[in-house]
Amino acid sequence: MQFIRKRWNYLFRSTKGLVFVAIALISLETAVWGMLSGPMQEFGISDLVINALGMDIVPSQREGRIIMLYHTIAVSVVAIEVYLITDILPMKDHERRQINATMTFGYLLTLFFGMLFAYFGHNFVFHGLYLFGLSLSFFAGLLLVSALWPWKIEYCIKDPEMSRTSGGLDLERVAFFIMAIATLGSALFGAVTGSYWGNGHETFLAEDLIREPHKTVLQKSIIGHLHIMLTLIAIALTLIIGKWYRFQGIFQKIAMPLMITGIIVISFGAWSVVIF
Repeated sequence: MQFIRKRWNYLFRSTKGLVFVAIALISLETAVWGMLSGPMQEFGISDLVINALGMDIVPSQREGRIIMLYHTIAVSVVAIEVYLITDILPMKDHERRQINATMTFGYLLTLFFGMLFAYFGHNFVFHGLYLFGLSLSFFAGLLLVSALWPWKIEYCIKDPEMSRTSGGLDLERVAFFIMAIATLGSALFGAVTGSYWGNGHETFLAEDLIREPHKTVLQKSIIGHLHIMLTLIAIALTLIIGKWYRFQGIFQKIAMPLMITGIIVISFGAWSVVIF
């Protein structure tokens, strides 16, 4: 019993454990569903996996399955970044616990029930739990934004080697804060579009529209959502690596204002795809 409790605390209450679980689940999902790819179909491996696992595969629903697949992976990747952010940035312990717990529950619901709905029969209870998981992940993002609020006195810095204002405002923390807000806005951008699924909006993959000269507003919205979310995941990773390796000095002082400005510009640029 002591061993189980120790393992549980490590896997679900420590940063390393939480990251390990998320990476393991992503790896497992990638390994199994990678067997359904085109090359595997040519070797007959896909059929073996489908039959062995009892998957319900309808060719006409391919796009919908792929969309749910990469959403489950994307939310899991975001969860890893959230764990790292709560670990490397100063915040209250209860805030860290609330964010990590909410994010963990959210991405696990999204991953398991999303894949069950997409590949093992369309039980809409599973779809509802998948959406609930996405909602919890969004709420975890709101908690993160609150915890990252950079204008608190205790988060002001005096280190002359770090990018800051004359009043001590930590511009690196501001960059994390702006990135988190932009991510929530971009997720909401996709969610609003997704609410029209089956109500004037047909499922498609973004790469299928590359050569289409005319696109609907909903299609433009999905394309914008796709690109900005991937961009913000990369931005978050850049900020995490910089903080992890104690990026400082003149280049850090130049980089942080540019990072803040860049996040704002690229976010509005992706969102404006709908208009233009």
